[in-house]
Amino acid sequence: MKNKELLQTIKFALFSASAGIIQIASFALFNDVIDMGWWPSYLISLILSVLWNFTMNRKFTFKSAANIPVAMAKVFGYYCVFTPLSTMLGNYLTGTLGWNDYLVTGINMAINLVTEYLFQKYFVFTDALDKE
Repeated sequence: MKNKELLQTIKFALFSASAGIIQIASFALFNDVIDMGWWPSYLISLILSVLWNFTMNRKFTFKSAANIPVAMAKVFGYYCVFTPLSTMLGNYLTGTLGWNDYLVTGINMAINLVTEYLFQKYFVFTDALDKE
């Protein structure tokens, strides 16, 4: 059972890394090329990475055949809390305190990685793990 959980954690981390690439690349596009500012760039890139991450982790990491709309609603609930908090904190750190945009985005991504894994494993897919 421990090996299975370790493999699941590794898969989640790898798919999250691919979502991180999507997030940081789209953030760079919106923030540096289009010059939208930190929070709109962060928000759009976060949404893009969430869609990718949810799809890949549901299918390959948690192997869940759970009701997809219900699972998506649960993840949406998580992001209803995470997104405003991370956006306000990031806007404060980059705007008021002058922190580097990429440092703040990276910190938010790390917090998201850990909290979303725990949320998905123990709340979203807990009853439907490996039921594909």
